Amino acid sequence: MADPLGGAGRLPAVFMAPGTSSFTDFLSQSAPHLLPGAREGLPAPVTEVAHGTTIVAVTFPGGVIMAGDRRATQGHMIAQRDVEKVHHADDFSCVGYAGTAGVGAELIRLFQVELEHYEKIEGATLSLDAKANRLAAMVKGNLPMALQGLAVVPLFAGYDEDDGIGRIFSYDIAAAMSEERTYESIGSGSVFAKGSLKKRFRADQSQADAVRIAIEALYDAADDDSATGGPDLIRRLYPIVAVVTVDGYRRYGDDEVEPVVSAIIADRSTSAGG
Repeated sequence: MADPLGGAGRLPAVFMAPGTSSFTDFLSQSAPHLLPGAREGLPAPVTEVAHGTTIVAVTFPGGVIMAGDRRATQGHMIAQRDVEKVHHADDFSCVGYAGTAGVGAELIRLFQVELEHYEKIEGATLSLDAKANRLAAMVKGNLPMALQGLAVVPLFAGYDEDDGIGRIFSYDIAAAMSEERTYESIGSGSVFAKGSLKKRFRADQSQADAVRIAIEALYDAADDDSATGGPDLIRRLYPIVAVVTVDGYRRYGDDEVEPVVSAIIADRSTSAGG
């Protein structure tokens, strides 16, 4: 069997040399072909791939909620009903994505390793602004693929330990970054989700209120956007909901999300019946 280390029994020199605290920079030197945006040019724009859809984020005093629907679509077909588009980034942040599902999952994994690598090398964590800027650089690196149809747009949120607040950062495909202090939504159902959030958001809302209006925003988006999946009570598929506070990142269990979904459905059924 061939020695994957080239017969020397040692790691290549690039692994042994003092390097950067950025894992993305290290990867660009040691194995650039593994970067999400480092694919060779495609012969034509790609359209027949699975796409993730709507993500929302909502701040409340002391933290931020992020929630995402579970549907991935391919054209007019449902490609997957239980995809997870909201993920833990590190102890005090989370990230979700809309766009090409495969590339989005790659980008999220690379971002997670980027933050972990920095912490191991430097012995400290990046500030929330620095994390947001690192993610922007990764989005920019995927621009050539985005122009060929493999676009990914992330939504990043976290707890700012210096200011004691939740913050939200959004991006476009060219990596232009903007901060939202109240709420934000990305994906095909974002227009409808933002309209819902605009009506229900309050600056003094509780964490429970923020969870409810985030789920309601996804419910409203699913009502008008076929690419956004609503709660599936038969299959017990509910939105992914995560919270980041001074206590760190926590994902809500389905047993916590289900009562909120049931209450929303009951309230709307009562209103419709009235």
